[in-house]
Amino acid sequence: MEDNTVMKKILFGVFAATLLAAPAGADQHSGTLKKIKDSGTITIGYREQSNPFSFLDEAKKPVGYSIDLCQRVVNTVKSQLGVSALKVNYVPLSAENRFGAVAEGTVDILCGNSTNTLSRQKQVAFSNMTFVTGASFLVNSDSPVNDVKDFAGKSIGVVAGTSTESALADEIKKHSLNTKIVTYTDHESALAALESGKIVAYAADRVVLIGLGRNAKDPSKLLLADQLFTYEPYGLVFRRGDADFALAVNTALAETYRSGDIAKIYEKWFGAWGARPSKLLLAMYALNALPE
Repeated sequence: MEDNTVMKKILFGVFAATLLAAPAGADQHSGTLKKIKDSGTITIGYREQSNPFSFLDEAKKPVGYSIDLCQRVVNTVKSQLGVSALKVNYVPLSAENRFGAVAEGTVDILCGNSTNTLSRQKQVAFSNMTFVTGASFLVNSDSPVNDVKDFAGKSIGVVAGTSTESALADEIKKHSLNTKIVTYTDHESALAALESGKIVAYAADRVVLIGLGRNAKDPSKLLLADQLFTYEPYGLVFRRGDADFALAVNTALAETYRSGDIAKIYEKWFGAWGARPSKLLLAMYALNALPE
């Protein structure tokens, strides 16, 4: 009996010491979630000129469709970490350095209009889909086009480091065209080149081109081609091999879709353009409204 009592005391002491050494929940977070909790900060990467997905408003504050979705992620992360507040640090990135910044840990999540591709998944991870569109052309109204083959012997602008750049090069090669591709660092400089006649067309995701055309100096002088020559499924971007953070991100997106709040977010950023969600986009929202 005495030996049994001694053993109980030893086991109780070990159990108590374990509780004191590792308070409840202290080690339940790892990876990005632990990094965020330890620092009290979540770092969001974004593009400054990808209207309406991410851009700077008149007060130089990052705003947009994807920024709103990332705010939903921030709220979910706060809830999972059991904290009432997190500092949000925004870091502007370019098309060329955005994925490296995620992989290197400069930012915790990239919130913009990044297309999920298999080759990019070798470097970073993507959330469930946040948008779906395709690349097209914005052209001057005095030189309308309907197909990439109409650009033979002409110059087309595109932002360097985008999936559109590589897809455009493939299209030109496939049709054996002597078309010149001129690369730019951002949408605004490409639009300026198009308006000045330095290029005859600008290639980008169709939804981005709609926004650029509406904000041009004279929208009546620009036309949007009918052709879509790519499939562009967008997602939020974070580091590979971080299942817990991926689950937090996808939980936030699923709840936004499931609750119907995505309709408000869409209307907020696309309603002024008169753009209605396509059947493909509505199907994407439905398919990614995962149950708890």
